[in-house]
Amino acid sequence: MVPTPAPACLPADIAAAVARGLRNANDRPDPALDPDRSALKYAGLSQDFRSGAWRHLDDGDLPQAANKAWGLLVETIKAVSAQHGGIIHKHRSIVAVLEQLCQLATDAGDADAARQIISAFRIARDCHIDFYEDELPESFILHGLMECEEASQRLYAMFWPDGAPAA
Repeated sequence: MVPTPAPACLPADIAAAVARGLRNANDRPDPALDPDRSALKYAGLSQDFRSGAWRHLDDGDLPQAANKAWGLLVETIKAVSAQHGGIIHKHRSIVAVLEQLCQLATDAGDADAARQIISAFRIARDCHIDFYEDELPESFILHGLMECEEASQRLYAMFWPDGAPAA
């Protein structure tokens, strides 16, 4: 299911939201690393994590499936950020950029999308923790993966020109 896009956000508004998130996390550009970090690279990684999560779920490797669900959502956030000029270098920047993007979605009139994305991020963090703990049942991992997948689709629909990039 592809979520309905939120009301259009102007690219300048998205870039400003990404910049605020990076500034709030005190994340500065790193010229030595940035040329290798492109929006399409991160978008490709998000799709790799998506397919890996489903493959590991089918194989019964729940910790790997859970961690790949986390990776799917995190790489989507990095892709959207990079698409609008912001390269994420720090782990805490993921949350700071996501917070700004969700506020932008709310301001544009789609508070439901923002709530779903925030909820999916919390679930993704639980999945990431489960990689180390291996406690969640398969039904939780399946639900988490589906939530991360939907949040990824929403982020691309709202903040990537012309919707999701080609996989």
